[in-house]
Amino acid sequence: MGLTSKTVLALAIGLAVVLFAATILLWPRLARRSAAAVFGRVGLLLVTQVTVFASVGLLANNSFLFYGSWSDLLGRQQEPGIVLDRTTGAAASRNILRVGMERPDVPGGSRPTAGGRIDKVVVAGRRSGIESPAYVYLPPEYFQSDYAHRNFPAVIVLTGYPGTSENLLKGLQYPRTALDRVKAGRAQPMILVMLRPTVAPPRDTECVDIAGGPKTETFFAKDLPQAVSDAYRVGRRARNWGIIGNSTGGYCALKIGLHHPNRFVASAGLSAYYRAAEDPTTGDLFHGDRSERERADLLWSLDHLPQPDSSFLVTTSRQGEGNYRSTRLFLAKVRAPAQVSSIVLNSGGHNFNTWRREIPSALEWMSSRLSED
Repeated sequence: MGLTSKTVLALAIGLAVVLFAATILLWPRLARRSAAAVFGRVGLLLVTQVTVFASVGLLANNSFLFYGSWSDLLGRQQEPGIVLDRTTGAAASRNILRVGMERPDVPGGSRPTAGGRIDKVVVAGRRSGIESPAYVYLPPEYFQSDYAHRNFPAVIVLTGYPGTSENLLKGLQYPRTALDRVKAGRAQPMILVMLRPTVAPPRDTECVDIAGGPKTETFFAKDLPQAVSDAYRVGRRARNWGIIGNSTGGYCALKIGLHHPNRFVASAGLSAYYRAAEDPTTGDLFHGDRSERERADLLWSLDHLPQPDSSFLVTTSRQGEGNYRSTRLFLAKVRAPAQVSSIVLNSGGHNFNTWRREIPSALEWMSSRLSED
């Protein structure tokens, strides 16, 4: 049974309830001063507290998906699985490798023509030298004969830091939401490339090309779109590509979209911040280079660099989020030819529940700005 299984959660809660009841019933019998009674009381309290804490921890993990599996929780290295397929072409085989497949958690998910398919891949960036795992969601239309000769728009989807790619599948339900929007006639079919921005774990690179370190911006802005376009039916022009993320992933999405309008026509930041974090998790990102630090400040970039001919979406909440004021500043600084839209909730937090409320509208917004050709 998996870490996020509802059965595991139900068993943990049930065991905690049973042990709590047992403690109440057995406590009078263990009130004596003998060594056995003392050890019995200590044992009951200990196992009851452990099961209660385990239940709370499992409930929190199921809600926010801090860990996607037992191996992830225990910190074990997970090697890529058996190679099932290679994409055709010399360039593609060097840049992206499919190492597995998953059924989307959607109605008809067992049939690609009805529910689509999720490919688990490893992307190798030739320019950046970075290798990163990712999930590629292919919509049902990708496998239908009516669309056999059509390209599809693609969206890079990023988690926060540290995050796991599984969060985008299970916690934030991007494939299910995208499919629902298409069925409702509110969005066009899109390929989703889902991964975390932490491409050099455990370091948080803030999607910066670090001197002497990981070239994360190059990976997301150049290597990843090229690899996906080589392997799947996706166009190579800016109008074919969008990028979206939450928290750190939202900052990365806006930053990459702002600085690479020739690669992405639309960028969305859910609960994003607007200046690169610098703390123990990031290390020294800029090595004293003031121009690079300023460039990583999106508000500075809007004031001092040419406005791109592309679209941005930002989200915040009037109550409950710390980015409300900076989001208003971002909105005020965007000028033509750039375009900006926003989702402002009355209340929300920096959490999955808030982002799930925003993702349907964000995908509709993204779809309206992307083109398949």
